[in-house]
Amino acid sequence: MSDKSPAADPRRRRVLFVCVGNSCRSQLAEAFARKLGADVIEASSAGISPLGRIADSTLAVGTEFGLSFDGQYSKPIERAELRRTDLVVNMSGIGSRGLFPGARRVVEWKVDDPFEESPDVYRRIAREIEMKITALVAEFRAASAPQD
Repeated sequence: MSDKSPAADPRRRRVLFVCVGNSCRSQLAEAFARKLGADVIEASSAGISPLGRIADSTLAVGTEFGLSFDGQYSKPIERAELRRTDLVVNMSGIGSRGLFPGARRVVEWKVDDPFEESPDVYRRIAREIEMKITALVAEFRAASAPQD
């Protein structure tokens, strides 16, 4: 019987999802990553200028998608976390040059900010993020599959 915790699994990559307020997009991405790819992603999120709470509409729409936000909260980017992260997904719309010192790898996801928009906009953004997370999970699973 293995005593290996998921966090100790070498197939899991630490991914930090970043948006401006850490209230909508990055929170949705973290929740989708936990739901769809817990075997290959250790997800967290942060904001460039955190709002200090997850937007009510994020929680409502996330629940429609079967997401759990347990343990998630709005927080700032920490430099130490950047150094421990395998991948930073920047959804802020702000160029990443110099924004993530010490980060190993940064990718840009162009995702509209749904903050204070209608539930339909939140749903559209949630579907878009879900598709991007699904592709990222598939990429990580393929990379960690045993090679013949």
